[in-house]
Amino acid sequence: MRLTARGIGLLASGVALLVTGFWFGYPELTLLGSAAAIAAGCAFAHAAWRPRLDVSRVADPDRVARGEAATMTLTVRNTGRVGSTSLIAEDRCGSRPVPVPLLRLRSGHDTTVSYPVPTERRGVIPVGPLRVTRRDALGLVSLARSHGDTAKVWVHPRIHLLTAVPSGVARSLDGRVDKVSHGTITFDSLREYVVGDELRRVHWRTSAKVGELMVREDLDTSLPRIVVLLDDRAAAHPKLIDGVAETFESACEAAASIVAAAVREDVPVTLQMASGGGTSGGNFLDRLAEAELHGDGDLRGTADRLRRDRLGDTLVFLTGPGARADLGLVGALRGPYPAVVVGMFGGQGPTAAGGDGVLVLDAADGPEFAARWEGVQRW
Repeated sequence: MRLTARGIGLLASGVALLVTGFWFGYPELTLLGSAAAIAAGCAFAHAAWRPRLDVSRVADPDRVARGEAATMTLTVRNTGRVGSTSLIAEDRCGSRPVPVPLLRLRSGHDTTVSYPVPTERRGVIPVGPLRVTRRDALGLVSLARSHGDTAKVWVHPRIHLLTAVPSGVARSLDGRVDKVSHGTITFDSLREYVVGDELRRVHWRTSAKVGELMVREDLDTSLPRIVVLLDDRAAAHPKLIDGVAETFESACEAAASIVAAAVREDVPVTLQMASGGGTSGGNFLDRLAEAELHGDGDLRGTADRLRRDRLGDTLVFLTGPGARADLGLVGALRGPYPAVVVGMFGGQGPTAAGGDGVLVLDAADGPEFAARWEGVQRW
């Protein structure tokens, strides 16, 4: 609760009139001061009354791609028992205020307001709570209260259609690494022979070396396991336009496109962040909508963890022009990850690979990255 400028002036004038009237014996001034004090008291009492409102909101839909339409429907019901209510209300949609008319809202009735949610930028948009401001008739006192909960709308990155998916990788016993087609059964491990094992599964070369029968354990590892490493370090995306790093937005679009292609083809995929953390399940697009730039990302620590855990056979690193000096660190992962792809956004000119066998795709934005990805001949 706060006094407006008018209220402060009236209260100060009332105090001055009361003091002057009593001190110098002017009853007229005392009467005017008393009237001002009574008006201020009535204003405080009016503003202190709390309306009983039931607020509900529904987003349709609550998850959209960047640029798609989303609508928020707000319903306000007067659950009080006394007469009608006229209030000044305002909803919050992200950083944008949305006026909500609550004129003569009678007891037991409701009013519904719909408005578009801005989806021009990727992110999670908080909507609400409804902020109701009460003022007296003279505009002396103002009191704002919040009603209802906060809803969220997830604005996902745009997805560009990718039809090409990296091939799986099979490792043979002699150390070779070969690309294999979808659905191929390949070697996984060796174990000692037990009664009942088929003799055709005995690996005779290893058995001769160790002096006892060893049996092959095969596994369908031909499915490519893709690891998408999104560079969310602020240093990798130094150029900001209106507070937004467009290279990071393009990297998020590329990550969403790769993940969508992998899910569509039933290919295992893991999403990792350069600043740490990641997910191999759940809603990848929600995770990308929540992604933000971090000023203290540790790419070296993340690379060490990827080398230790060996989460897949194809590593896709998506970054911006500020990470040119770090490509050697990613290229060093060529051992545990036979296929390493770097998506460089916003670079000036061709980007050096940073290691043998590393494929670099230079692109200005998400659509250009998708075109270059589709143009790769060695998937």
